[in-house]
Amino acid sequence: MQNQEFLSEFLALPPEAQTQVIGLIESLKEKYKDAESTSSSLNTDLMDDEFIGMWRDRQELRSSSLLKNLRENEWSETHE
Repeated sequence: MQNQEFLSEFLALPPEAQTQVIGLIESLKEKYKDAESTSSSLNTDLMDDEFIGMWRDRQELRSSSLLKNLRENEWSETHE
């Protein structure tokens, strides 16, 4: 639907329906404005985050088998 056609259809509506259309447009603008700002905040560069790489100098964490054993021990149902 072209802009002019949309405008003609809109103007052909009764005033109450026009008010509803305007309300819907405002509601959709708010919804997608919030979604856009959330999306842009999620796109921050993770490499600049202070938590990324915070344990890179920990020598005892170099072994994945050690970490696997620690997790299994901590997450097991029999662990008390």
